Parts: sequence; C-alpha cells; structure tokens
Amino acid sequence: MGSLFVINMLFAIIIVFFERRAPKSVWAWLLLLVFLPGLGFVFYLFLGEDMHKRKMFRDKELEDDLHQTIRDQKAQLKKKNPRLTDEDIAKYTDLIMYNMETADAILLADNDIDIFTDGNEKFNALIEDLEKAEHFIHLQYYIIRNDVLFQRIVEVLKKKAAEGVEVRVLFDGMGCRSVSGSFWKKLRKEGIQTAEFFPAILGRFHLRINYRNHRKIVVIDNRVAYVGGFNIGKEYIDLDEKFGHWRDTHLRIRGMGVMGLQLRFILDWNYAAKDELLQNELYFREPEQGVRDHCEVQIISSGPDNSLEQIRDNYIRLISGAKKRICIQTPYFIPDESVMNALLIAVRSGVEVNLMIPCMPDHPFVYWATYSYMGELLSAGANCYTYDNGFLHSKGIIVDGEVFCYGTANMDIRSFALNFEVNAIVYSKVKAKEMEEIFRSDLQYCTQITMDDYAARKLLIRFKEQVCRLMSPLL
Repeated sequence: MGSLFVINMLFAIIIVFFERRAPKSVWAWLLLLVFLPGLGFVFYLFLGEDMHKRKMFRDKELEDDLHQTIRDQKAQLKKKNPRLTDEDIAKYTDLIMYNMETADAILLADNDIDIFTDGNEKFNALIEDLEKAEHFIHLQYYIIRNDVLFQRIVEVLKKKAAEGVEVRVLFDGMGCRSVSGSFWKKLRKEGIQTAEFFPAILGRFHLRINYRNHRKIVVIDNRVAYVGGFNIGKEYIDLDEKFGHWRDTHLRIRGMGVMGLQLRFILDWNYAAKDELLQNELYFREPEQGVRDHCEVQIISSGPDNSLEQIRDNYIRLISGAKKRICIQTPYFIPDESVMNALLIAVRSGVEVNLMIPCMPDHPFVYWATYSYMGELLSAGANCYTYDNGFLHSKGIIVDGEVFCYGTANMDIRSFALNFEVNAIVYSKVKAKEMEEIFRSDLQYCTQITMDDYAARKLLIRFKEQVCRLMSPLL
C-alpha cells in the first residue's frame, strides 16, 4: 500500500504542477487516483498521460513548418476581403479570417455539394467514383472492418491499382485494431499502398490510445472528395442488428474544396508513411471545371498537435452569432464549459436551440454523460430530441439556415482536444436550408424530451448521469 500511495502522489503532482489541464480534468483524474489507487495510475498511463505529447508530434510540426508556401498564400489572402458570392454570408467574414489565421483554411469557392444521410447511397456513390479514377485514390478512415462492405471497395481498389492508378489507404491503428497486419500486407502485394496512423507496438498494445485519427477523407483525381461521419463497416450500411438503421451525414464535394481535403490527407499520409507528397504536382492539379452550386467552403481540422481547438472555436463562433435558430446533431454531447455557456446564452437570448442525440448508447458512459448535459439545456429552454429510428451518428451544426459545419467531429471534449478531426464549413443558404430540411425530416423519427420527462427519470439513471458527468473530462 505504501508504494501505491507514493505512485499516486507522484502522478497527482505531475497532473497538478507539470501539465496544463483544465481544472475539471485535473479534479477528475485526482478523484480517479484516490478511489482506484491500484488502477488509477494505469488508466492515466494509457488515457491521460500528456508529458510526451509535444515530443510525439514534433516531427509532424516540423513537417508542417516546411511548407512556407501555404502560409504565404494565407497571408496574401488576408490582405484582401474573401470573395463572397452571396452577400448574406458576409457576416461570417470574421470567422473566415479566423480560420485562415489559425488553421491555414483558405476560402475555397465554386463547390458543388451532395449530402448523404444513408450509408448504402453514400458507398454506392463512392464506389462509382472510385471506378472512374484515372490517376490516384486517397482513402482515409478511422474504422475499417474487413467485412462485406470493405471487400466491395477492395475489389475496385485492386482493379484500379492494376490499371496503374496510385492507391493509398490510411487507417488509424486503434480504430482498425481488429484487422490483421497480414491483411494490409496482402493489399500491398496487390499494389495498394497502406499506412497506419499511430500503430500498435508489441502486437496490439496501444500506448497512444488517447490520440486517434478520427478523420474520414477520400480524394479521387482532385475531381471529387468525401468527408463526414461514415466509417467502413457493415453497420454503416444497416447490416448490424444491434444498431439497425445507421443515420449519419457525409458530404461529397466537387470544386476547389477538394484541395482542402487533399492537403489534409497528404499531411496525415506524410506523417504516418514517412513520405513526402507535397512536391508532386499531380496531387495539386486544378480541380475539374464545370457547373457549381457556388458554395463557399473552408476545410478545418484540429487535433492534439495544435495548441488551438479550431473546430470547437468554430462551433462557439457559430453559436454566438446565431440570430434565429441552431440545429445540432451529435452522437456524443459532452461540451466543454465554453461551448455549453455559448449554447445557454443563445437559448436565454431567444435563439431557438435544437439538439438531437441517439436514443441508444454505443458507449454507455458517454451516453449517460450526454443525457446529463442535455438536461441542462432543457432546463434553459432548448428543444431536445432522441432519434429513435436506429443509431444517430451524424455530427454537425446548422445556423440560421445560412451556414453549416459538418464532418467527423462530435460535440464533445474528446473531439475538441484529443482526436484528429476534420470538418467542412459550408457558407451557402441553399445548402444550409437543405441540411436544415434534413434535420426537420429526422424529427418525425424522434421523441421530444420535455423537462417533465427529464425530471421523472429513475434514481438509477440519475446516479449514472452524475457518475458519468463527473468523469466526462476523461471520456
């Protein structure tokens, strides 16, 4: 017991004095160390250890610093007003400039955007686009399961590789831990290049379990790109009985927005594969020309390799700037204090705030923490709904029917600070209204949770909420 006490005291000193954590996170870890003295420090080593974060990403930061041309282009654009094709989005100029300053996110014009909410439709369109590839395919997902869906995709990738198309598959070591190394080796023998982001050591032992590349990106010939919530697995095409229908959101982009996703993929690929693709003009050729919906797009990404939390800050700016209504869909609603305060201020200022979460948990601790934060919004006057037609995995926010931000980031602390995420901000009244209409159509499959419903919950549920909310900085 004496040695455990010493170890706990050591980690407590490190957490309090040597790491710059939010106070809520500090207290959560200290409580865990106190109540689980034997296991608390083990959890800390795997989930909380932050001492080597700067060292872990040093190479990636140095790589990013090499590309002065990116920052030069941003600086040139900052001297001008961004070209806005719609006067109604001029109010978001400050957000556009903030993203250029903090995330090298250039405003990308003249985009055509398709919105997918059904996995079968999304993957049918993706496979059709893969079939048309002539030069390269860049594919990145957090979860790839070696099941019926990926086998369909693999057959196309093999065919394209045999035709001379460059095919790259980037996957996360934690998210794809169920796929054996021999499978990836077979793909490489078929001419498909693969790279693993934060691979396991000693088999499947993950020291970096807390840092996950949660991005889902596909770029094909600079002609078309995909970003959103769908991973690759049979559950995403409604073939898993546990979840039933999988309700998600994915964007298919044609136009200049493709370049933003291409750059994000290449930076991640270079880091994981120890490669250098930025100097190859093939990957940065002008996107295809043609009829556009004239959507303005910014691609923003965030992760633990950056001191700022760009996606969270975008949510705060969008919430704070709302005049009429806010619509949020997220499977996990564990906002930090700044996001929660922004939402509460919006509700109390007369803005209609609508929150949609799943009716079923895929991660119970996260679900009950979500339910707790939902209760706080309810008490302020927000409209809260649980989606009953399967599992809701859609991730995004729509503001005033003018702008929306959708992608891979959940509205939770993990996505804000720990995961590598990527979202698209779309400045278009036409597309924002389309997304808002999709939100309204989802309401027919929802149950609205009233304050009376929430107050009547059972004692066991209240206990679960309190415990999980207390642990929410760790989730």
